[in-house]
Amino acid sequence: MNSRPAAGGGRWVEVDPARLPRWVANFADRHGPPETTSEAYGLLLAAPDGATAELHAPPGAPPADDLANFVAAATAPRRIGLLLARKGAVAVGVAEGPDLVVSKVDTKYVQGRTAAGGWSQQRFARRRDNQAKAALGDAADLAVRLLLPEAATLAALVGGGDRRAVETVLADRRLAPLAALRADRLLDVPEPRRAVLVAAVIAARAVHVLVRDPA
Repeated sequence: MNSRPAAGGGRWVEVDPARLPRWVANFADRHGPPETTSEAYGLLLAAPDGATAELHAPPGAPPADDLANFVAAATAPRRIGLLLARKGAVAVGVAEGPDLVVSKVDTKYVQGRTAAGGWSQQRFARRRDNQAKAALGDAADLAVRLLLPEAATLAALVGGGDRRAVETVLADRRLAPLAALRADRLLDVPEPRRAVLVAAVIAARAVHVLVRDPA
């Protein structure tokens, strides 16, 4: 279970869907039995002492009006696409439940910073930009080959890495059916590798909880 500070106060906690009932029980033990209301993002738990927990449904999970249905929807197997991009590296995959059933990782060289005495900054920037564009073009081709044929079976597409890189790939007109499935969630991942893609499946399926303690 990962935790990080939230902008505007509180903290984000990532909870495995199967562990959510225990997490909610612990929240109730600390703050008192919460009142549950359905929201656009999922469920809001409001405890008697003023603590709140926003349960944000995982990408592709259907809406639910109570905790039991929310957990059932979050834990149910569903197919999701993954598109991770950062610099010259891209990873695409399809997960069925927690299992990665389709995957491919590709890395292209993109020049880093110039050393002292190297090319002029303008020439360097132009070459690096061309390398990055070529890498993202190859990433779009990879998504066309592996993800596009699966589009009709996917409940959602989850991006990760560099937001601009992901958006550039999905701007390819061929990938319009995938862009329409893109979830709001953007995974914070390092340079895509096979192990990073496997870990991204867990992160994509997690319930994101925004916890705010009593004032």
